[in-house]
Amino acid sequence: MTGPRYTDLVAALPATVPFVGPEEMERRRGAAFAARLGANENVFGPSPAAIAAMQAGAGEIWQYADSTAHDLKAELSARLGIAPEGIVVGEGIDGLLGYLVRLMVAPGDRVVTSAGAYPTFNYHVAGYGGTLVTVPFRDDREDLPALIARAAETEAKLVYLANPDNPMGTYTPGAEIAAALDTLPDGCLLVLDEAYGEFAPEDARVDLPWDDPRLIRLRTFSKAHGMAGARVGYALAAEPLARAFDKVRNHFGMNRAALAGALAALRDDAWLARTRENVAAARDDIARIATANGLSPIPSATNFVTVDCGADGDFARAVLAGLVARGVFVRMPFTAPEDRCIRISCGRPEDLARLEEALPDALADARTTAPAIPAG
Repeated sequence: MTGPRYTDLVAALPATVPFVGPEEMERRRGAAFAARLGANENVFGPSPAAIAAMQAGAGEIWQYADSTAHDLKAELSARLGIAPEGIVVGEGIDGLLGYLVRLMVAPGDRVVTSAGAYPTFNYHVAGYGGTLVTVPFRDDREDLPALIARAAETEAKLVYLANPDNPMGTYTPGAEIAAALDTLPDGCLLVLDEAYGEFAPEDARVDLPWDDPRLIRLRTFSKAHGMAGARVGYALAAEPLARAFDKVRNHFGMNRAALAGALAALRDDAWLARTRENVAAARDDIARIATANGLSPIPSATNFVTVDCGADGDFARAVLAGLVARGVFVRMPFTAPEDRCIRISCGRPEDLARLEEALPDALADARTTAPAIPAG
């Protein structure tokens, strides 16, 4: 008897999960987290109007969702000034990245990204047999000129840039991105992941036409709109590229109630403004807690703060383990030298009070296992 006959590519791939979820971590540790500050979720939650729309939609969940996401695309079109034909709605940015890589990357094709940047993009590239070319961060920022130069050297099809960045929380001014596009090699597409765009300063905005054929912009309802579990994202691109998604996307992959919730969330400007205020206050509080413990917060344009622990990756991992052991879920960058940091998502006052209580003891434990580390 034989088992399934996988493709050679799939047979050669490791079984990989880009992120171990907090629920799995809770099962492993045998206890729930007291503060969930690791996945960059918006703990302040979705608009009450979005919740009501999803509750109302539950009664119609026997129906498939509109495969064109017409109403949501119409609202986005009106607000952004882009034709509906240039909008693609999909299962979060992760799902859209998967479709984009399927469209663009054949076995052996090269793509360029930053070493230590968002790993789900890398996961999709590997899944389609692409070759990943990486460039180091520079001063805790993604180095866009170096990314584009590497793309030219390797004839890459895609360059991935998150702005603002995850995991460091820094950003590249939009004017720098617009200027850099003039150096992008012919036939190469800039994949601009703007998941955290609603939290960024005004000068992060890229002032270029939505249908500029050199880039595709990816956005989500998971962060500022507080709907991570609903899995709704959208892409903005030139019409030919947007239409190409119809060749590969799951046309009935969206959740009907989630689409209704996203539409309601998009229309609730007051709730979004309140969320931004809550996030800004939480960033300040995380920075205060970090500084009080002798750590260095990196200025953030997102809904998290990356904190430099002042040593190497082993020390940062020990700090993270100490926080997790005390019921505070946080994460950290994966790649040196950024792995000297831990990454803390914005939370409610009660969440950050848990962090403030746990951090001194987590640091003390880490210094015990690495006695050369100074105490502040």
